[in-house]
Amino acid sequence: MFYEAAFLTHLQKERRLSQHTLVAYSNDLAQFLSYCQDTYSLTSVSEVRHLHIRAWIVSQMEAGQNPRSINRRLSCLKTYFRYTQKNGWLDHDPMQKVVAPKTAKRLPVVIQEHEMRLLLANIQYPEGYAGLLHQIIIEVLYATGMRRSELANLKVADVDFSRSVIKVVGKGNKMRLAPVASYLSDMLRRFIDTRKETFPTAPDPQLLLSIKGVPLSPESIYAIVNKYLSLVSSAEQLSPHVLRHSFATHLSDHGADLNAIRELLGHSNLAATQIYMHNSIEKLKKVYDQAHPKSSEE
Repeated sequence: MFYEAAFLTHLQKERRLSQHTLVAYSNDLAQFLSYCQDTYSLTSVSEVRHLHIRAWIVSQMEAGQNPRSINRRLSCLKTYFRYTQKNGWLDHDPMQKVVAPKTAKRLPVVIQEHEMRLLLANIQYPEGYAGLLHQIIIEVLYATGMRRSELANLKVADVDFSRSVIKVVGKGNKMRLAPVASYLSDMLRRFIDTRKETFPTAPDPQLLLSIKGVPLSPESIYAIVNKYLSLVSSAEQLSPHVLRHSFATHLSDHGADLNAIRELLGHSNLAATQIYMHNSIEKLKKVYDQAHPKSSEE
């Protein structure tokens, strides 16, 4: 047996992973186990050895999968094998002799500040509730740096006007507070008032309701953000996460403390936040190369 159902239940009930992450883990694990069964006729997790994992990595690379995707799947396998060991279904760790493929460092895609100013100041939104909904999605994501799933799960009660903060429930059910500037507070008040007028009997506590009065899905948030970002940017990626990257990078560019950015993003450690400092350094290098009289000397 491979105990994949028990593992996924553990991820959902005990680790409280998001639905998006659960789907990714389920697909990654199913793909690996299918490979083990089809290629080596394995019937139990106890039969898995590091050689099987190494061969699977090779097959992934031969199929054209990039190292970043493979490493994400290996992360799933590490969690899976730890879980099966803990429950006594596996007496060894087959990941110990597995070396992950090297990946090139990739800087996050960012919307430039002038592009964000254009978007926030000049773009015309639709009339009525739909327009306010679209505007509040863009404004909240960029002003707080929260994730798409975090925004989708926000409740009306999470907006605390008296303290000028929004309570955000992030990965692992960890709660943090996102500061709300006065302009955004005014927007949120207007949006919530319009929401109540448009859907006076809506029983759902979610802050964001679709034009049909049901909770707005993460997929709908993605589509809305992609639509508006495409009006001001030609970047390949135009997703809610790009607004999160832009939020952090612009803070770093203007001298914000890295630990403060980490807390605002809800990162558990500083290493995940340091990439935004790298973005700022690259920007400084360009300024230096263009402005310093000796920068071009050999």
